[in-house]
Amino acid sequence: MTQVPRRICLIEDDEIMGESLSDRFTLEGFGHDWYRNGGDALVALRQQDYALVISDIRLPDITGDALFEQLLAEHRSLPPFIFITGHGDIDTAVRLLKKGARDYITKPFDLDALIEKIQDTTAPVGELGPGGLGRSPAMRQIEALLHRLAASEASVLITGESGVGKERVAQALHQLTGESRPFIAVNCGALTESLLEAELFGYEKGAFTGAGRTKRGVFEQADGGTLFLDEIGDMPLAMQVRLLRALQERSIVRVGGETPIPVDIRLVCATHQILQERVLSGQFREDLYYRINVVELRIPPLRERPEDILPLALALVAEIAAASGKSPPLLTPAAEHALKAYPWPGNIRELKNALERASLMSDGRSISHDILFDRPAPPLSAQLDVAGSLRDYLSECERDFIVRALGSCQWQIQCCADSLGISRKNLWEKMRKLGIDNENAAD
Repeated sequence: MTQVPRRICLIEDDEIMGESLSDRFTLEGFGHDWYRNGGDALVALRQQDYALVISDIRLPDITGDALFEQLLAEHRSLPPFIFITGHGDIDTAVRLLKKGARDYITKPFDLDALIEKIQDTTAPVGELGPGGLGRSPAMRQIEALLHRLAASEASVLITGESGVGKERVAQALHQLTGESRPFIAVNCGALTESLLEAELFGYEKGAFTGAGRTKRGVFEQADGGTLFLDEIGDMPLAMQVRLLRALQERSIVRVGGETPIPVDIRLVCATHQILQERVLSGQFREDLYYRINVVELRIPPLRERPEDILPLALALVAEIAAASGKSPPLLTPAAEHALKAYPWPGNIRELKNALERASLMSDGRSISHDILFDRPAPPLSAQLDVAGSLRDYLSECERDFIVRALGSCQWQIQCCADSLGISRKNLWEKMRKLGIDNENAAD
């Protein structure tokens, strides 16, 4: 399934290339606007919210880099930019990366590779669309099942380690049943028994000391929509009895009240625990277990679905940047490689925390391996993995050699290029590809 981003802004004056890109975008289902000059594109970018901009550097009226820099000077929150460049413009493209552009592609380029870049750049978080939950086979299978569950009223139990995105899956199911309906979430493990009872069922005025007014519980708040009970395995046994009665009778009674109040909800529960074991140990009611577990969805940990790591990271970086009104920083290739290689024991929650910290510590243009993990990249010997590819091994060798060469030249680019016997353009290109970044690097 192809992931469909929001609208793309394409800036390309070459008729043949523009038509080729436009036709392919249409086939992929990507909504897009094609502008043949920078002036028209500038007007559109000031008025519309695009998911992505793909711009040639060479335009008839204004260069792509000048267009980008003009928008930066206006202190706008910009969408990610991918630049199309010829061999002679690589220096310009690298300079744009340092200023915050997402990526560039060199003519002639592979259209399939560009489509993959678009999908990586525009991967959504918290939105269910084609590919919205992930690219891994496991998440695509779950997404397909959600579409079937949306047509039923079956109770769903979502299981998996802490931080894998159980609430996100619950929200995705809710969106498929109608976003206009309420979605109410409660963490059963975060409240005491008395507080949980009041939170679930509400209370009447005067029901207990401090109850100065009548309050509706989450069952009533979720009426007609979805009630998500997270960490259901931590619910006290006495509350399990009340919950089971409410589900069976499809009505609740507020604390301190006597009148049954009918409720119509889709119940979705989640837990990181193995409920079957808690049933056997007497900590969870067997009848409640079967009531809430009509369908179980197991969300694999992030380490079991590495295909999802990079799209999630890119989307999270964009989300973090948008919250502060900034353009998202670029993840260097070394950072991307490290993201995919790390096991993420804390799953998506740990990934988001790491990216939030890295976004604060970065210069706003790029996130390197050192910033992301708060430590230098491990030495080459520590990175060797016989299960890895020869390409990865050679890339690490090349990276290590270039970094040492740069250090011996005090990070003077021309000096290093001369010592390596390559052009300055070639060195810049290798630095970008291998994730070599240093603020002291001089032109």
